[in-house]
Amino acid sequence: MTARDEARALVQRMQECFNTRQFDQAADLHTPGFVSHPLGATGFEAGRDAWREVVALFPGMRVVAQDILVDGDKVAVRSSVEGITTPDGGAQPTLIEIFRIEDGRLAEMWGITEGPDPREQTLINRS
Repeated sequence: MTARDEARALVQRMQECFNTRQFDQAADLHTPGFVSHPLGATGFEAGRDAWREVVALFPGMRVVAQDILVDGDKVAVRSSVEGITTPDGGAQPTLIEIFRIEDGRLAEMWGITEGPDPREQTLINRS
């Protein structure tokens, strides 16, 4: 297996941990000093807590990689989001994430969500 194949498989394992709700197993895929730039946090714990929060709101939520591009120690992923309610039945959000890999583990992540943020709509509907 090439380094490119290993990087792709690492991201797919991380998404599978999310989709099967095996959050604790995902911790092994991240370095101890993992940095999530969107969360402004170091360590996987903040990411795990965010995962738990979002699936509490959307129990059927899944992420599915549409594109995985590898360049050196970076992996860019475009993923569709399935199983959530969107305003007026609109398009599902898309995740764009870039990971830096170090020693076969996820060390750093940058990301954005394109499209409606379902968490905001849920909070509006609860008001």
